[in-house]
Amino acid sequence: MVFARRRAGVLLHPTALNGDYGKLGHAARQFVDFLQQAGMSVWQTLPTGPTHSNLSPYQTLSAHAGNPEFIDLQELFSTDLLSHQEPADATRAELLSRAAARFQAGEYTPDSSINHNQWQHFLAAHRNWLDDFALFMVIRDRYPDISWPDWPEPLRCREQGALAEYRHQHHDAIEQIRFEQFIFHCQWSSLRRYAHDHGVLLFGDIPIFVAHDSADVWANPQLFKLDANGHPTVVAGVPPDYFSEHGQHWGNPLYDWNAMAHDHYRWWLERLASQREQFDLLRIDHFRGLQAFWEIPAEDPQPVNGYWVPGPGGDFLQACLEELPDLPLVAENLGLISEDVEQLRHRFRLPGMAVMQFGFDGSPDNPHLLHNHRREDLVYTGTHDN
Repeated sequence: MVFARRRAGVLLHPTALNGDYGKLGHAARQFVDFLQQAGMSVWQTLPTGPTHSNLSPYQTLSAHAGNPEFIDLQELFSTDLLSHQEPADATRAELLSRAAARFQAGEYTPDSSINHNQWQHFLAAHRNWLDDFALFMVIRDRYPDISWPDWPEPLRCREQGALAEYRHQHHDAIEQIRFEQFIFHCQWSSLRRYAHDHGVLLFGDIPIFVAHDSADVWANPQLFKLDANGHPTVVAGVPPDYFSEHGQHWGNPLYDWNAMAHDHYRWWLERLASQREQFDLLRIDHFRGLQAFWEIPAEDPQPVNGYWVPGPGGDFLQACLEELPDLPLVAENLGLISEDVEQLRHRFRLPGMAVMQFGFDGSPDNPHLLHNHRREDLVYTGTHDN
């Protein structure tokens, strides 16, 4: 059991590792070595999905995909997907394109991870999101300055004939996106095995909401509160709290939880299963949004004008734990946390968080003070928000 004993670890996103572009190879293994030598057994990261131009890991282009910027190109030389005769001025994108072409042509040396059988297995196991994501990224590359609701109507509305024609016309570009995800998967899986061999668990982070301009919303508009043109009618945020005196306007589309409940939260279960492939335990960011979430009219820029709306609560968590009974979840319970949020967390025996930097407001009852920490808490000196 992950929580059966006391552990220590480090929160470090792969972008902060010491190394060149692409960190899932030597630099990541060196960090695992450091953790083992320091007597630590947990490596926590921020979300690892592909980011928008603002590079925020909390606003990604997919809730399932990995960030191809993390791919270590040096690792591709061992299978001859890249050669030492590549042009010195070749960009990262050009090198990945060359590697994808060699893979599709069979011009490489297979190993235990990168081979035709593993490729077919990967495609089958990730069919529920991979094809939509690859197509989304290729269309987005054609229309880089607009989000998907402003695409031509046949593409925006996912007319099957238009999508089939686009797949045919852009076959090679789509295959490259799928190849990049395969290589990310292979390298991450190798890193996870290395971490386990050194007694280190990988700890992931799941933002409760997804970006509007994402493959997830484009492919599943019926699961979100959108208008007929794909624009959000309401968006996510939080009211004023100790993080922000005016509240926060995040802008993420909100889920239509009633629609999600119709198929027992299948989209969420698939999302959790994807993350479970990468990580040994998972933090649900903004856990309180499962009990109640702050809904702001999309046209209103002021978060204070929002209102609380009940979330799926225990019904959702019960479905998650029935489908994935071995899923170790951690609740991010920072910010404006009401008693019913804590009751939900305790009902499902989910660990919460304490942040030492928040403990010095002068109140003896501050839950972040060292002597007020609870046995089940995950204690941080600070988080990425501090």
